[in-house]
Amino acid sequence: LLGTLMWAQAATRPDLSFAVALLACFQANPGPAHWKTLLHVLAYVKGMLDYKIVYSKELGGLIKPTGYVDSDYGGDLDTCHLTAGYIFLMVGGPVSWSSKHQQTVALSTTEAEYMAMMRGSQQALWMHNFLAEINLVQPCPALLHVDNNSSIALAQSTKGHACAKHIDIRHHYIREHVSEGDIEIIHIPSSENIADICTKPLTHAAHNYLVGLMGLKNQDGRTSQGEC
Repeated sequence: LLGTLMWAQAATRPDLSFAVALLACFQANPGPAHWKTLLHVLAYVKGMLDYKIVYSKELGGLIKPTGYVDSDYGGDLDTCHLTAGYIFLMVGGPVSWSSKHQQTVALSTTEAEYMAMMRGSQQALWMHNFLAEINLVQPCPALLHVDNNSSIALAQSTKGHACAKHIDIRHHYIREHVSEGDIEIIHIPSSENIADICTKPLTHAAHNYLVGLMGLKNQDGRTSQGEC
């Protein structure tokens, strides 16, 4: 059952990203609580069978990828590892998304978001290079939307910070590309950050709102009424 959900999530259902990634962590030794959660996700999918990704230039969509990045903070109660996620939209709908459990403990929300931004920036630059390969060159910079001001300031500054001196050098990858103009980081409110759906469980209202923002609609053009 979980494998079926994984296939659906990878192909057309970014709204399942967090739930599927979390359940996958317990495949080797599942318990009654995990089975109950899996049935809850299946019930959600059953209520959303006629929902699909809608792409439309008429809705203000652009070919240029627009990224949204987010992270939780110590969400894994056993290891305190973080979950980083991103979603990229093109022409009004999602084209790339990820929810990944990181093997790293962040010491602050700033550090957690900074690490997630590094993953998002890698994907953003890859997408720009891919589009250029098929003669759909997009103007720089690539756009990343983030809801943490401190992590944005950290990425935009080339100076040393006491809160960042311990951060692995690979996570500073984003600094170079921001300073060179390859990536622009834009602050948005947490309630508008679509990638939130990839990193943590949300309330019914928040989940439905973000599902609508990412372009999942049914055949009548309505957005989600379910809860995952």
